[in-house]
Amino acid sequence: MKEKHASLFRHVTADKAVLYRKILDIFADARANYSLQLRPDEVWERGDWEGEPPSIDELRSALQRLTEWGNLDRQHDTVRSPTLADYYVAKYIYALSEGGEATETALQVFARALKHKAELQSVALEDIDTRLIALRLLSDTASPDIAKVHEALRDLLSRFEGLAENARGFMADVSRGMELQRSDVATVAKYKGQLIGYIERFLGDLVRRSDAIGRSIEALSPSIESLLWQVAAREAYDAAPDDEARRTDATASKWSEWRAKWKGLRSWFMSVDGEVPQADLLRSRARAAIPQLIGAISSLNERRSGRSNRTMDFRTLAYWFADCASDSEAHRLARAAFALNPARHLSLTQSEDAAPVPAHTRWADAPGLPVNPRLREYGEVAPRGPLPRVRDRSAERASLAAQFAAESRQVEAARLRLCTGKATRLSDLGQLNRQEFDLFLALLGEAIAEQANPDEVIERNTADGLLRIRLQPLGADTWASIDTPGGTFSGRDHLLTISESL
Repeated sequence: MKEKHASLFRHVTADKAVLYRKILDIFADARANYSLQLRPDEVWERGDWEGEPPSIDELRSALQRLTEWGNLDRQHDTVRSPTLADYYVAKYIYALSEGGEATETALQVFARALKHKAELQSVALEDIDTRLIALRLLSDTASPDIAKVHEALRDLLSRFEGLAENARGFMADVSRGMELQRSDVATVAKYKGQLIGYIERFLGDLVRRSDAIGRSIEALSPSIESLLWQVAAREAYDAAPDDEARRTDATASKWSEWRAKWKGLRSWFMSVDGEVPQADLLRSRARAAIPQLIGAISSLNERRSGRSNRTMDFRTLAYWFADCASDSEAHRLARAAFALNPARHLSLTQSEDAAPVPAHTRWADAPGLPVNPRLREYGEVAPRGPLPRVRDRSAERASLAAQFAAESRQVEAARLRLCTGKATRLSDLGQLNRQEFDLFLALLGEAIAEQANPDEVIERNTADGLLRIRLQPLGADTWASIDTPGGTFSGRDHLLTISESL
């Protein structure tokens, strides 16, 4: 059975894959128009063939191959067999098989997924809030209109599933960050501004709408089970109209499906069994995406400001050559890139009676110029006079080594002061020097990025895996101030514990 199912996709990698896909597209379009069966000549007529169309014999051979692989079913074409002799001639009519229909559906979903671009949908939050309000109004009546309840639930959960799927895809795209690696600095800066503004707008809508959505879900809790059962019974009536036992089983099955969907909606906006709501996790990931983007931009700037990469230079030059509109532009680019312009200004030895030649004179039009054999052989001419002495830079190297050692000692001292393994109030830290404050800010930033709400206790390892930080908020009325060389850092007081990672 597995081999039979695998054969359904053999046409994708076969030698005549383009022809096979064109034929199956014709059958899929015909099925969409309720033309379930086609003859070879009808397939040929419906085809939008690129270039020279296939012959009818080649088309019959392709249909035969697709039938062998299980994508098509065939039967004798008795309509066009007026006599018994014609009946025994191999004439067939073709249709998509059950496996072929499933294959076409899978390929369409695959193509849509590749083209789909995920997004954070603020409008979906508004739609979910509106439909929950409508559902609450319907549930408050003595005899709810189940048709309207069914419609509201269907729209509500459809919008929610789209919101959740797009949110997952968007955060995955941000984590990949592939566009940043192929863009220039100006494009990255523009993208950064748009992305940060986009995330901030969505987070504002998410915070504002989540509370109202949570209250609506909580208000529907007493009556939602009954509503879901009535909706399931309405759907099961069409599934099994004449069999009471089957109708009851279908109602129970659909009720379970509706309950699972409602539970997914509830867990997305509210805490269920002590788990963090998905909306809070999305907010945390979106907030963490901003420093990730800034880090990617910093890496791009470091790469561009560092040593020149000759391989990348030549690749960029190749792109420039490919963009040239004519050979004259390509020659002009080559002269500029490889310094092939006139260079009579170079200090080469000329005879005293030689007439001066303008710098813009072409090499082909200029008189001959004697060139030192050493320049021809080694590419340079030895300068006149003694060679310069090699400069002793041992003092500069020693100074840099001492500076690096001092900075290392300062950073280690900062770690020793903060990494005590004991819980310390931020208000008790006192004054921090520059290195201590930089380390404190880095650790605090990593912890706050994972905090879903201001009262949550955060405990996590640092990005390098060397330290473990625990941040416990104290009362909302507490206050902590830390003096630094750059000013005073203040805010709500916390218990901070920094220890070596196990």
